[in-house]
Amino acid sequence: MRKWTYLRFFLCGLLIFAFRAPARSDTAGSAYNRGVHAESQLQWDAAYEAYKQAFALKPKDARYASSFLRARTTAAIQHVEAGQKLLKSNKLEEAFAEFQRGADIDPTNYVAADQERQVLLLLKRRAAGAAAVTAPSPETELEKQAEKAEGPIVLEPSPNTPITLRMTTTADNVYKTIGKLGGINVLFDLDYKPQRITIELNDVTLEDALKMVALESKTFWHPISSTAIFVASEAKRKELEPNVMKTFYLENASTAADLQEVVGTLKGMLDLSRVQVNAARSSLTLRGTVDQMVMAQKLISAFDKPKSEVVIDIAVMQVSRDRMRNIGTTVPTSTTIGPLTAAGGVGSGIVQIGSLYGTALGTSIPSATFTALMSSSDTKVLQRPEIRALNDEKATLRIGDRYPVATGSYSSGIGGGSVSPLVNTQFQYIDVGVNIDITPHVHSDHEVTLKMSLEISTVTGTTNIGGISQPIIGQRRIEHETRLQDGEVNLVGGILDDTETTSLSGYPLLARIPILGALFAQTNKDHQEDEVVFAITPHIVRADQVTDENLRMVDVGSGTNIGLHYKEDKKPAAGETPDNTPAPSQPARSEQPAVPSQRPSVQPPTTKQ
Repeated sequence: MRKWTYLRFFLCGLLIFAFRAPARSDTAGSAYNRGVHAESQLQWDAAYEAYKQAFALKPKDARYASSFLRARTTAAIQHVEAGQKLLKSNKLEEAFAEFQRGADIDPTNYVAADQERQVLLLLKRRAAGAAAVTAPSPETELEKQAEKAEGPIVLEPSPNTPITLRMTTTADNVYKTIGKLGGINVLFDLDYKPQRITIELNDVTLEDALKMVALESKTFWHPISSTAIFVASEAKRKELEPNVMKTFYLENASTAADLQEVVGTLKGMLDLSRVQVNAARSSLTLRGTVDQMVMAQKLISAFDKPKSEVVIDIAVMQVSRDRMRNIGTTVPTSTTIGPLTAAGGVGSGIVQIGSLYGTALGTSIPSATFTALMSSSDTKVLQRPEIRALNDEKATLRIGDRYPVATGSYSSGIGGGSVSPLVNTQFQYIDVGVNIDITPHVHSDHEVTLKMSLEISTVTGTTNIGGISQPIIGQRRIEHETRLQDGEVNLVGGILDDTETTSLSGYPLLARIPILGALFAQTNKDHQEDEVVFAITPHIVRADQVTDENLRMVDVGSGTNIGLHYKEDKKPAAGETPDNTPAPSQPARSEQPAVPSQRPSVQPPTTKQ
């Protein structure tokens, strides 16, 4: 009785498992189908959730695993991109939610995790009243001091009103007078010996007034606080001029050579001698004057751009044509004469032609065959590979097989024994098939120069060399360089084998008779053509982004010193708005609020850290 009870339990469990297994499979398939539909609609979050469910139910299914990983990566990237856009708009809460979602979806996306930490820090600092702080909280006194380090000093005159001045006196007196008018203190180098100058200033700003005096007296000045400047002789500029340090992170430099190219430009154009390269992080740390840093930012922005990229469509067409014509009669060219036998007779194909010494002689009647045959065959082999290549980077395509070819030296035998020739033989492998090497160069006018090496090779046979069977490789190769418009098709052909064979067999003289000659002869004509054609079409995916800012001319100072002039926004005239449009009419009022002046910051622009 107990045995039957155990048996019933076992059968019930087996039935439950049998019913649940198809249900589990159907659930995974249904989830996968939902993921496919969501992916087709570019709804990557929904696709990720559906594929995740399917993968959890059947983790050993390669189709479910690959779809889950693809959706996970794409969904996380989308959230990171959305978070970066929100961060640029200073929407910290929304950006934090996007980065957090991206990190939750794909834990291997380190960009999402790092951005999440940075934005969380900004939120905490903003809540604590320390906005715009991007560095992590310091843990040591040295880090606290580093956090307090400020950028370049900006002179803040008070009052900041235009200056009109006419003086003939020593330069130090002129500096002091301008300082009093602008509410700043003026300090002088102990070695400075002022000279007598004549200066005439008409309605200029404080900084422009100081620059004019420095140019007239061959001196230089720099701010040591927001309300004080230090004046010294021009000869001591390099010794006393303050320096700043900044690290620039290049987004598109992929090799150490790219970094060195930028470094060479900075050194040659800006006379920078203190440059440190970090190839692992694609960064440059520079030390120099503020104006040098500003120009370095401008040059790096001009050079650090994504490389141009080209997609090249290649159509490889091999066309074979075989035309054969066989017309005429296969005529007999010989016969045999001999004595007739008893078996010979009518209908046996033997006729009597005479007798010799009483013996009848006969010969067989040869047969003739008339042939009229024509055959034609066309063969087209079409391949359409697609290559995506960076500017000035070689792209390689290999379609076919690799065949071993013996190289080096070998011996067929040593002494009197038999030794395999493979003992002392080295082999290398040769690519046989379609071999394409293309190096594109993208021009600024939407044209592409293609340097191409196009080859089609086949194994046409084998040969025995020194006891080793070696392949015989037929090769058709083109070295070609051309310049094409974006989307223009270039046909590269001319690799043509054309063979024509004509043969005539039959009776002499009779075979040459027009029309009737086909009864006494046979003509064979065979025409074979084998042609290879390449169709090359470049498509520019990304071109150089040259902006108006890149083409704008900038005043950089003298030949020995970098000195920039910063443009200030002009104040709107009475009755105009800041965008130079007439102001709307206002009702008469006793007092009008003053329009606050907008002075641009003279801080050097920052590079993305």
